[in-house]
Amino acid sequence: MSPDQSLLDLAAKHRISTDYWDWQGRQVPVTTETLVAVLAGLGVDASSPDAVAAALRDADLREWRRVLPPTVVLREGWTPWVAVHVPHGSTVDVHVELEDGSRRDVRAVDNWVDPKEVDGALVGRATVELSADLPVGWHLLHADLEDGSRTTATCIVTPSRLPLPDVLEHDRVWGVMTQLYQVRSAGSWGVGDLADLGRLATWSAEQGADFVLVNPLHAAEPLAPVEASPYLPTTRRFANPAYLRVEDTDEYAAAPAPIRKQVDTIGAVARLLNGEDTLDRDTAWETKRSALELLFSATPRHVELGAWRAAQGEGLERFATWCALAEEHGTDGAAWPAELDAAEPAAVAAYAEANRDRITFHCWLQWLVARQLAGAQERAESAGMRIGVVHDLAVGVHPEGADAWGLRTALAQGVKVGAPPDQFNQVGQNWSQPPWHPDRLAELGYAPFRDMVRALLADSGGLRIDHVIGLFRLWWIPDGMSPREGAYVRYDHEALIGILVLEAARSGAVVIGEDLGVVEPVARDYLRERGLLGTSILWFEWTTEHGDSRPLAPEDYRQLCLSAVTTHDLPPTAGYLELAHVELRERLGLLTLSVEEERATELAAIDKVRAALTERGLLKPGADVEDQVVALHRYLRLTPSRMLGVALADLVGDRRIINQPGTDEEYPNWRLPLTGPDGRLMPLEAVLTDPRAARLAAVMSGR
Repeated sequence: MSPDQSLLDLAAKHRISTDYWDWQGRQVPVTTETLVAVLAGLGVDASSPDAVAAALRDADLREWRRVLPPTVVLREGWTPWVAVHVPHGSTVDVHVELEDGSRRDVRAVDNWVDPKEVDGALVGRATVELSADLPVGWHLLHADLEDGSRTTATCIVTPSRLPLPDVLEHDRVWGVMTQLYQVRSAGSWGVGDLADLGRLATWSAEQGADFVLVNPLHAAEPLAPVEASPYLPTTRRFANPAYLRVEDTDEYAAAPAPIRKQVDTIGAVARLLNGEDTLDRDTAWETKRSALELLFSATPRHVELGAWRAAQGEGLERFATWCALAEEHGTDGAAWPAELDAAEPAAVAAYAEANRDRITFHCWLQWLVARQLAGAQERAESAGMRIGVVHDLAVGVHPEGADAWGLRTALAQGVKVGAPPDQFNQVGQNWSQPPWHPDRLAELGYAPFRDMVRALLADSGGLRIDHVIGLFRLWWIPDGMSPREGAYVRYDHEALIGILVLEAARSGAVVIGEDLGVVEPVARDYLRERGLLGTSILWFEWTTEHGDSRPLAPEDYRQLCLSAVTTHDLPPTAGYLELAHVELRERLGLLTLSVEEERATELAAIDKVRAALTERGLLKPGADVEDQVVALHRYLRLTPSRMLGVALADLVGDRRIINQPGTDEEYPNWRLPLTGPDGRLMPLEAVLTDPRAARLAAVMSGR
């Protein structure tokens, strides 16, 4: 059903797009059913004409019911006007309290606006102007009314642009991109860990690399079954203790000999998992947790834990409480006793007091992870890397996870995030993640977003933002509808990206936005303006001349960009050249064209890329797959991109697809360890001595 004009108007007031352009260039209208459901996810009733009319009135009065906007975001040097709503005829004093505690007065502006009747009372509007010399940082805007009451809003001043790290201002770098859990060594307990990351970073630095980009290391469930996808975490603020190297903890070194012996016995059993062709996260984590529990019980708490725990504040306590609750009641919060809802703080506090030791255990795990993450960055820098570890930020969180419980008021309900159909996922995608609620986030002063970003930037050289366009708009899919039946909801990107720029500037980090797929050109322009790097994948970079599509010349790639041949949603390059992605999607029923048409289309594109390589003297006719992989990376070296990435899977000749978007249990997504070109398991020790890896690394270094 087509929506009427009043519903379209209401959607527009709540920044819901009423149509979109699909990957084939067609304009697609959003249906009435979808708009009503998406509005419901925002807490707006549009179920009837009367409800729509009432919601339109509420939208018109929303800002007049507030003394101040919930959050004011500006760039350094800007002088925005801020509307202040007070009872008509009354006075108000407005000032800024800077984050250092000092005060800045705010100038009133002569800007008459007629008063408005709001809920039976006349409300006036005063206007104030923030000064251009406000320092960057997190401040408070106070409005003191005649009656003695005070209203406070968060005031965030962000840098105009994120400065590049010195190395990127004057040089360009390359680095290794990897899924850490795949990278198992002889010392791993079934899953690659932070000690393995340190070793990989050291080896990569020796080959000339300046960074290692890893998959999201966000926390998963504290008990089996553990979600396999690193892009569907339980929280994005805290890390996954499954990546701990138990033997590298101070507690292991200080434990009594009998305890260490027990831990060693557990570790020997866990290391047997390294021989499995499919990762067994459940067993790996359960064995590691049992060893960590032994150490926790046998060694005194380190004095630094208390200080670190206090610095993390309520967020850590809330996450640790959820972990304890999940261990006792399961991860489905809907099945918990009603009094343990996060909206019942008294009951939750009583539970936390009664389970203090278990909550401390989960806080301790996070402290250990933070220390080992810092150690991995230190190893990378000590080995000569000029950027070091670059972390990855997932789009969202698990619908039954810690954030869905503890940050529920900041998340929209009844909708999930995904993507409309595109060339590689022609039925669309549902990522099962509840999105940020734009208005609630502003009302919270963007604190949940800030705390998440700060945690990821601690002890790291950079941050990759998966689906960075999600900071501009997200595809919301109402529960019970297909990915085709969604709508885009727009966010305040000036606020979200401004916060990202502010926190990254304070950390000295580089930020990379994954801006692949259907992206509005204005969004890429904005990211470049703010100093964020984009992402280019060779297989996606094409240009059209005189109606003929051909690979983009390397000289025409973006400069402020991380460029790579492949990404984790495509097969490793050797597999791509052999059409592994077509074969898999055909087997899983994900193609909308016939498999013959799909093969022909992909082969034609690959042949054009091969021709471009041959034209530049990078590839000889009849070259084998390994030589083609090398030639593709030589092509990449011809681009002006400041950052170049090479997948670890390409370094060793792996062919297996790590993730097939649009699938769940149909394929072992995120569960396949690293293998060589022959399909045999390849431990980290073999990577470090592999001549194939050394050869491609030398190409990336220009040797």
